[in-house]
Amino acid sequence: QAEEGLKEAGGRQALQLQEMGRRERLLRADVGRAKEQLESFKTQVMRVCSPAAAGVAGKAVTEQQVMEKVRQISEENQQSQEREKCLREELSSRLSRDKEVSANVEVFKKSLCKLQ
Repeated sequence: QAEEGLKEAGGRQALQLQEMGRRERLLRADVGRAKEQLESFKTQVMRVCSPAAAGVAGKAVTEQQVMEKVRQISEENQQSQEREKCLREELSSRLSRDKEVSANVEVFKKSLCKLQ
């Protein structure tokens, strides 16, 4: 009876080991696919950011290159936003001046009409 119990336990352990091996193979395959997807994503990012730099001479794009390009685009975006803000302020100022000039012209017209 003890021997049968040991055989059953050994059988269960063998099945567990087989299952663990199967899971390990699946995980390794998943990791391989994830690496391929990451490399593809990095290349796509570089193609969008800098078509000339993407895949030059068949070289793989490094994470550092991708991060640097994303950082550069982020800085350019921030500069563009600051420039847009300055232009909006300038436009607002000019519109205020135009309104003031228009109001002064109206006052001048009324005064001129009164004088005639």
